Amino acid sequence: MSATQTLLKTARLRTLGMSAEITARLRTMIQEGELAPGARIDEKAFCAAFDVSKTPLREALKVLVAEGLVLHRQYIGYRVAPVDLDELRKTFEALHGLEAYAGELAAQRLTDAALARIERKHQAMVDAHAAGRRTDYFRINQEIHQLIIDSADNVVISTIYAMLMNKVHRARGAANADMLRWQESHDEHEAIMTALREAGRPHLARLLRRHSENTAKEVLSVIDQTLGEPATRAAYPVRR
Repeated sequence: MSATQTLLKTARLRTLGMSAEITARLRTMIQEGELAPGARIDEKAFCAAFDVSKTPLREALKVLVAEGLVLHRQYIGYRVAPVDLDELRKTFEALHGLEAYAGELAAQRLTDAALARIERKHQAMVDAHAAGRRTDYFRINQEIHQLIIDSADNVVISTIYAMLMNKVHRARGAANADMLRWQESHDEHEAIMTALREAGRPHLARLLRRHSENTAKEVLSVIDQTLGEPATRAAYPVRR
């Protein structure tokens, strides 16, 4: 390999590294609601904010377009993808079933080591709740759910669940819904932890499904109210 080829390869790797970092940062901003559905992504402003050229930024945006988080239109540019209420409702329906079935499997397969990991995460979530750290609470909350799903020891369920939760995570961030039922959600998690500690865990699947249904009810209600406002309807279109 010539010196020129080596330099080009090094530059490409550096660009890919920056692109991966930018992808992660933009994904978090979208999922946490910092970048609202329908918001325009100003490439010049983001290049300045991230202190990068357009190349790694556009590489990152291509990934987010593929994930469905960003839309691209020629001559118009990039925008955060809108929330599709009908798709969100159906995603929640699928999640309810996954939570319940994974709960049934976890009741049989949860190991002591897995329970200990969940216990540690739960305590971290309790601490975040007590300190009023909503973003940390929200992140740890989802990590706990994924750990419970993973304890079912079914990689297919774990993978599908993680993919679907990416869609729901974003909607919850946009709606800021879990702030509205923060204490209720916290209490439900305490009940889930009690169910995890019980012999045989007979109530785990039911509590996981109920928690998922309650979360869906709140998120869908907030998004639906947003859709009902003429000023924001264009940012949250629903496919018919």
